Amino acid sequence: MNGKSHSNSFPASPDKRTREHMLQIYTRLFQHFGDRKWWPAKTREEIVIGAILVQNVSWANTVKAIDALENHGLLSFQAIESADLDVLESCLIPTRFYRVKAKKLKAFSKHLKSNYRFDLDRMLALPTEELRAELLSIYGIGPETADDIVLYAAAKPTFVIDAYTRRIFHRLGMSPENPGYEVMRNWFLNHLPEDVVLFNQYHALLDALGNQLCRQTKPRCPNCPLLDSCRYGQQQVNSI
Repeated sequence: MNGKSHSNSFPASPDKRTREHMLQIYTRLFQHFGDRKWWPAKTREEIVIGAILVQNVSWANTVKAIDALENHGLLSFQAIESADLDVLESCLIPTRFYRVKAKKLKAFSKHLKSNYRFDLDRMLALPTEELRAELLSIYGIGPETADDIVLYAAAKPTFVIDAYTRRIFHRLGMSPENPGYEVMRNWFLNHLPEDVVLFNQYHALLDALGNQLCRQTKPRCPNCPLLDSCRYGQQQVNSI
């Protein structure tokens, strides 16, 4: 399983070898980590709320905030829209930047009320690219959050690019260090079958790898299921 090294840019067009390599990576990760059962939530609203809150913070801290919202009866956008801002902010303290994240939840609630009368299902039923564009127009919703919502709440085909994904594929020698969000997202979409279940699981598996083994500092390369095809990992192991 040998990946090509693209130190400066991605190839101009999809190629069969890269497709096969990316599917082999998926298979190895699945064999190692198993079904990640992602996104863990009871409702679609909870998924969207979690997608907004999880940026730049661990999932464990996001869960603390979600539990606090639920305990205050604020785990819906209709409740968030009318909630006292101080109470909302107090629930979000575990997520860092809690004041900004409260503003983001309020902005999403206002949009959902103004355009859909809080009918989230109707919003999520929009065609994939139309939904993604609308999400990106809302205050505080960037590409990663939008794709989390499209993939996990709407169950529509898109690929989520996060810091773990960038780090892993750069270390594998398959991507530049900072390729740009849309460039890398399109690279995944062009090299994988259009399959929501595959996209869902693949992103979750990459997050597991990045969180548990392919860490920014002190990576656990000897335990990585991709070690034999990772140029960075080989260098780390050989330097021990």
